[in-house]
Amino acid sequence: MSRLFAVTKSLEEIVAHFAVDIAPALEVPSETVEGTPGLIVLEKDGLRLLKSIPWGFPRQTRDMRREGEPPSRIGLVADLTNPLWDRIVVDPKYRCLIPLTHFANPDGVKGEKTRSWFSKNRQPLMAWAGFCKNTPDFGPVFAGMTMTANETIRPFNDRMPVLLKPEEYDRWLHGLDDFEILHSRDRWQSGVSPSKASPRRDNMLM
Repeated sequence: MSRLFAVTKSLEEIVAHFAVDIAPALEVPSETVEGTPGLIVLEKDGLRLLKSIPWGFPRQTRDMRREGEPPSRIGLVADLTNPLWDRIVVDPKYRCLIPLTHFANPDGVKGEKTRSWFSKNRQPLMAWAGFCKNTPDFGPVFAGMTMTANETIRPFNDRMPVLLKPEEYDRWLHGLDDFEILHSRDRWQSGVSPSKASPRRDNMLM
């Protein structure tokens, strides 16, 4: 996806939608590009907080270090196995929600491109699945996770934000799983159904 998104709702609407407990007086940016402030919602000590921090984690390649170049910014999380992300994405303490109403992609020929904005007509205020961290190079920063684009977005870009439904906010922030595990003592080919399974002792102690 491109590196441009916007929030066209008021601070009060954002606070209400995300059930923010502590909301300082913040300015809602008209648009956010990498390196500029954007709003994030995170949880700390059981409280949901709203903060304004820059978009983009520090990124420095081996060549950049060799040439003495400062880190650049990267605000899109695509390859979860990349060493830049592999430890962050598995730890819920780094997760956040990124409020947005629109994200953009360029449209048209080179030199004459225009902005095409994408939004959800049934969910005007959305949450982008994000990560945030206090970094040595840039201080507090955030980035958003991307996925393969759907049919509407694909003509403009092959990636799009991972957008969450309101009922998914808690699960994203806390790393909760929808699955339960029933370890049984039943042999693989026993034919015993889950409703009649004999739970293992370690399952009963969970």
